[in-house]
Amino acid sequence: MMDESELTAVPKLATKAMLRHDSVRDVELLLLPERVVLLNKSGAAILGLCDGSRTVQDVIAQLEHDFDAADLANDVMTFLKDARGRGWVVVT
Repeated sequence: MMDESELTAVPKLATKAMLRHDSVRDVELLLLPERVVLLNKSGAAILGLCDGSRTVQDVIAQLEHDFDAADLANDVMTFLKDARGRGWVVVT
């Protein structure tokens, strides 16, 4: 169960992290000083919205609109918790 503070948190990419599209392989990459992470479509979409201006709730709403889906909250929260644990995003 998510609490209100998790939904109103504002995630953004860590300073050291950059999203890049590799047009040769047509894949989304997360570039970090120590490695490159190959992202799936949903992971890239989530991280692409983590710009420091949206709350987690805003990110969820935008993804549900973009993918014409519902009930993405748990998946998005799980991904963001993992991404935060890996140092890919910071939350304010």
